[in-house]
Amino acid sequence: MATFEEEFKRVEPVLRRWIEFLLLGKKIEVRRPENFLREGPNIIIGNHCGAAKDVAVILRVVPRFIFFTANREIFTREKLDYLIHKHLKRHLKDFGPVLYSLIKPLRYTFVRFISTNVTRVGTIPVDFQSKTRDARRLGQEYLQKGRAIIALQGRGRVQPKEPHPYVSSFKPGTSIMAYRLYRDHNISVPFTPLALYGTQTPWLIPAKIHVNVGEPMYISSYLGKGFNDSVENFRSALEARVKALFREAIRT
Repeated sequence: MATFEEEFKRVEPVLRRWIEFLLLGKKIEVRRPENFLREGPNIIIGNHCGAAKDVAVILRVVPRFIFFTANREIFTREKLDYLIHKHLKRHLKDFGPVLYSLIKPLRYTFVRFISTNVTRVGTIPVDFQSKTRDARRLGQEYLQKGRAIIALQGRGRVQPKEPHPYVSSFKPGTSIMAYRLYRDHNISVPFTPLALYGTQTPWLIPAKIHVNVGEPMYISSYLGKGFNDSVENFRSALEARVKALFREAIRT
């Protein structure tokens, strides 16, 4: 049976073409790319306000093979197609359903490609409506094998009613993984914080996308009295760092 890495190499040429298609009209500017780690366990954590464009940008700029955590709904054709319809309607209003119909052949090809290959390349499914113990367990297994995971925080869109519309409150899942690996296996996983700005601009509209990459952070620097204190300390520190990187990105 082929490894995830081998499966990725098989689909990579087609994937790269889809990445270029999703980022049409967009220019990417990466600040401090040297902060990306090229080997060893790593969690890359950042905000998520640009749906599939966030994924496309990260696949282009991160210099190694990476595993994503992703909405479980993209693993089936019907639900992924529905998400595309909802995304277009949200961003393009009444023109969204029209465009959805106009791109039917292209949409079908994209949905089939993603739903067919997302499991083959080791993507970690996350069910936003229930607990995520299975996702954390699989993530820990990947990290113990020295792999890198992307864990974007948010629902893939700007949230105007939240205190920070572009950086949603971080979930504790990745901090829980970090604490357990440190406590039980003496593995100190580096977290690479990053901020994305510009991916929220609708598809085909020209824009500059800013990617601001911070230095690695470790849970060992945020340990508290026990599990709860340590996880919350690290979760809040990661969120604060990504917000600071975001503010820096929008000033450039």
